[in-house]
Amino acid sequence: MGITARGVGLLVAAVVLLGAGFRFAYPELTLLGAAAGAAVGYAALVAAWRPRLTVTRHADPDRVARGEPASMTLTVRNTGRLRSANLLAEDRCGERTVPVPVLRLRPGRDTEVRYDVPTHRRGVVPVGPLRVTRRDPLGLVALARPYGATVPVWVHPRIHPLTAVPRGSGRSLDGRVDGVPHGSITFDSLREYVVGDELRRVHWRTSARVGELMVRENVDTSLPRLVVLLDNRAAAHPQRVGGVAESFESACEAAASVVTAAHRADLPVLLLLAAAQPDAEAGTTGGDTEVGPALGPLDQLAAAELAADDGAVRAATTRLRQDRLGDTLIFLTGPGGRDELGHVGALRGAYPSVVIGVFGAAEPTPPGAAGLVVVDAADGAQFAAEWDGVRRW
Repeated sequence: MGITARGVGLLVAAVVLLGAGFRFAYPELTLLGAAAGAAVGYAALVAAWRPRLTVTRHADPDRVARGEPASMTLTVRNTGRLRSANLLAEDRCGERTVPVPVLRLRPGRDTEVRYDVPTHRRGVVPVGPLRVTRRDPLGLVALARPYGATVPVWVHPRIHPLTAVPRGSGRSLDGRVDGVPHGSITFDSLREYVVGDELRRVHWRTSARVGELMVRENVDTSLPRLVVLLDNRAAAHPQRVGGVAESFESACEAAASVVTAAHRADLPVLLLLAAAQPDAEAGTTGGDTEVGPALGPLDQLAAAELAADDGAVRAATTRLRQDRLGDTLIFLTGPGGRDELGHVGALRGAYPSVVIGVFGAAEPTPPGAAGLVVVDAADGAQFAAEWDGVRRW
């Protein structure tokens, strides 16, 4: 509850009048002071009354690419029995507020407001809650309360079309590693039959020997498996324009383009963030955040933020070396991340194909740095244009 400047002045006047009336035995001053104090008390009681409002929201759509239009429809319904008089309401949309007309909203009626959600920047735009301020008729006391939950609008990075798809690695028994464009099926193991398995996968010879049905488990060893490592360290993107690291925004666009192209080609892809950051839905933290069921890859890129963790890339490369999560590694960084290319280059034994994307560098990266394929790009669109020229898979 907040007392307005007018209320503070009247309360001070009440105290002064009461003190003067009792001190100098002036009943008129005492009466005026009591009236002023009663007015402030009445105003507090009026403002403390909580109107019964129901707030619903609908985002259209709730996930957009950067720059695409998105709108929010807000409906406020008076579910009480009294008219909601002297109410002021405003809705929070990102960093700005939107006025909502609820003054003298009749019982059982509703009001609807539709406004645009800013999508000029990648990120998660929180919309809500509705802030309703109740005032007394004299304007002495104002009480603000939140209504409704916060609804996020996910602004994804721009996606640039990619046509080239990396080849998988077909490993022969003699040690050769051949490029395989579409993958092949290889026997992996046997397991017990479960209801729903296809009979053509039953290994009859083993089943006859062990006395129960055994099913073949196959694995596509040569199907390209992509791992995208996004360098979200603040040190890797030192340049700021209006408080925004444009090189990091370009890296996010490149990551979104690669992930989308992989999904369209039905290829397994894994997105990792080098530095730990809070999860936008679960509220947890963890290094090398892996795309899981809670957040899709584009949602994770929308929520990605820079973090102050200089040793994140070294920790991430250690994990990649131990787990061997794929055969094609794509490392996306900024001008400050070129000092870490040596750690990424050490992964060539575990990942036959390693591609580096450096964004926003004033000077081109020396050719053949750490023995890697390096793509210098000013933004995500240039990276997509040069992606097709990378043939050293």
